[in-house]
Formats: sequence, C-alpha cells, structure tokens
Amino acid sequence: MKAVLCKAWGPPESLVVEDVPSPVPGAGEVLIEVHAAGVNFPDALIIQKKYQLQPELPFSPGAEVAGVVTAVGDGVKGWKPGDRVIANVPWGGYAQELLAPAARLMPIPDGMDFPSASAFVLAYGTSLYALKDRAHLAAGETLLVLGAAGGVGIAAVEIGKAMGARVIAAASSEDKLALCRAHGADATIDYVAEDLRERIRALTDGQGPDVIYDPVGGPYTEPAFRSIAWEGRHLVIGFAAGDIPKLPLNLPMLKTASIVGAFWGAFVQRDAKRTREHLRELFALYQSGKVRPPVTKTYPLAQAAQALRDVMERRVMGKVVILPRA
Repeated sequence: MKAVLCKAWGPPESLVVEDVPSPVPGAGEVLIEVHAAGVNFPDALIIQKKYQLQPELPFSPGAEVAGVVTAVGDGVKGWKPGDRVIANVPWGGYAQELLAPAARLMPIPDGMDFPSASAFVLAYGTSLYALKDRAHLAAGETLLVLGAAGGVGIAAVEIGKAMGARVIAAASSEDKLALCRAHGADATIDYVAEDLRERIRALTDGQGPDVIYDPVGGPYTEPAFRSIAWEGRHLVIGFAAGDIPKLPLNLPMLKTASIVGAFWGAFVQRDAKRTREHLRELFALYQSGKVRPPVTKTYPLAQAAQALRDVMERRVMGKVVILPRA
C-alpha cells in the first residue's frame, strides 16, 4: 500500500509517499481500507515535533479517517469486514490502509459519505466538548467564534446555533464570512478590515460575548478577551496563528471571567463514556440536518504536503480531505 511518511521532523514539504507493507491486525485491532482522511492543524504540528503527542519516526500523520473494515484481529467483537467506519487515532491516517484499535472505531451514519465522515469527528467533537462541557454555553447567550471559517470554527458556529446561542463569526475575509453565514452565523466580523473590539462592542450593545471560542491565538486573543462579557468564558482551543498569546492576569479579574482550556484528545482518552454520549449527540445533529461538515477541497495522497501547507497558511475554508485511493 502507499502511505505518506514523516521520516524526519520538518515542514510538510519533507514528507514522502512510499510503498509500505500492508499491516496485519493483532489482538483487538482492525484493518481499515482508507477512503478519506481529514486534514487537521495538529497534523501539521506533529510532523514538526510541535504537538503534545509524538510518535517514533517514521510515521504517517492523520488522526481521523473513514473507510471500510477489511480484517479484524483476535478478540474483536462488533466489527466485521465490510463495515463502514470512522477511526480516530493519534496518527497513521494518510495511507491507503490503517491499523486501528477496535475501541477507536465508530460506525458511519446512514447517508454520510466518506469525505464528510473523515471531516466530522475531530472538529465537531472538539467544539461540542468545548461549548457544552467546558463553557456551559446556554441558550440565549452570545458566542464569538474566532477563526470561524476553519474546520473547528464552522463546527462551533453550527453547534452554538443548535444550542440556542446567538453566534458572531470572526474571520479574515468576506468569502470566509459568507461561508460562516451559510452555516448559521447571526453576525460577522472581518478582523483584518475591521477593528475587532469596536465591532464586538457594536454587535453586543457594549456587553461583550458570553463565550469566546478561540482556535487562533496570536494577535486576536487579547482584544477579544478585553471585550468579554461579565463572567464570560474564553475557550482556548489552539493557536492557528502560530503565536501563543500571554494575557495580563488582571483582565479575567476585572470581568470575573474565566480562561478555559479544551483539549478534546485528552478528554477522549480520559472519559470513554462521555465521549460516546457526545458522539451519539453529534450524529443525531447530523442526521437532523443541524450540522454539516463543509468539505471544500480534496487532495490525492501525492498532494498531502500541499494540503497541510494550505491548512498551515490558513488558505482553506471549512475542511479539506485527502483521498488516498483517488
């Protein structure tokens, strides 16, 4: 089979595509024929040795895939060849086949295609966990989403609307904001062309957002936090802008506001029961039509480096997907 390999830490351009032996499932493992692999910002970090988790070299990046079970190892129950599945793994997804623990699989809902399935779990799982469990977003509250046209951003917009919030989407261009409006945003901010604080003030009658969803970091975190509502919650999701911001600690004190971390990958490892509950809720939202992952571009396996570069440089909207068998 063919796989994208990281043989040395470095930028996406250092990745190679090679033929490697097909893996054989051991006890508790399942072999998946990969039809689609979601591209996520952590994939770009892990190949540069900048992520919280680090595999041994060589390895294939890619944390979420959709495909078909082709073989199962000893002791595996509930899965059989021919089953359509989503797998959430730390790495290994940019390949034509993936060996995954059976416990990391979930069935693809009826009516969901492979690209959508591969773009769903990480982004929407992150956003539901952050908004529901960490921020306790309530109906009628105002949610500000930074980087709202990205994968987790669109997921936060849709889930926030499904939870009954008023959603303000902030992004860096009008075409990105148009995508946000198409997915339910009530108001938008172009934080390149507009003053972020002034626009937040105008859109919230000076009250500020109750919850800020921040997967961007960099220069946008502090002005957004300075605009937060009394007893607001600022969700730290990631740092797509590159820089990890440093906030003066008098700011949360003055607003009695909270800075709240949300690391979905660790949540999945620590609480399998609630993870399953979240996934059932997400699939119900999908089947009801309230959430729809916007897959805006697909790439063949040979262009995996370009896909990662486009994500790193924030040139994509919604989600992009690698099709290993295209």
